[in-house]
Amino acid sequence: MTEMCNGLLGKKLGMTSYFSNDGRYLPVTVIEAGPCTVTQVKTRANDGYDALQLGFLEKKKQRLTRPLQGHFEKNGNIGFARLREFSVDSPGEYEPGQKVTLEMFSVGDKINIAGNTKGRGFAGVVKRHGFRLGRKTHGGRCYRLPGSIGQSAWPSKVAKGKKMPGRYGNKRQTMRNLEVVDIRPEQNLILVKGAVPGPKNAVIEISKAGKA
Repeated sequence: MTEMCNGLLGKKLGMTSYFSNDGRYLPVTVIEAGPCTVTQVKTRANDGYDALQLGFLEKKKQRLTRPLQGHFEKNGNIGFARLREFSVDSPGEYEPGQKVTLEMFSVGDKINIAGNTKGRGFAGVVKRHGFRLGRKTHGGRCYRLPGSIGQSAWPSKVAKGKKMPGRYGNKRQTMRNLEVVDIRPEQNLILVKGAVPGPKNAVIEISKAGKA
């Protein structure tokens, strides 16, 4: 059966280098793409839209909540740590428990990859926003401080959106139109040109370009 699902979940394994067939030296990200299991089929008649709910990374049943245990009974009593919905053209061709693999992608395809960027904790304005350092000579003691943030007597407040210290990273980011340079289906691996968001072993969402 031809795969009609528009995406699946995967895990970022890291980056390496790759020589293309025309001799180009490319930086690539290695992704373990699936296999994912269909945990629910949503149809336009019942739910208002056509989609597949996919599960990734098996999880022990005793570590799931009671509602999730009941939900996963339909696909063979196998629990999953991550769930995600992807649109599908023909939901009637799928059933709970069915496997969805990376066969939907081909070398040369353009794909979108979404995930959370690396969390770097609480950071100052120099690291978080790239502010210039203050002087270190003549007794200067504020070379990493943001400087004045207030306003005059009116409006006498800090403007919304002012660049200030705070949490750096751990935000959802989507990299669009990344090129698939190699596929190794026997290992469930996809090699994508360039970098993708997240640290090693981060769970990411892979979808066909224009379908995210």
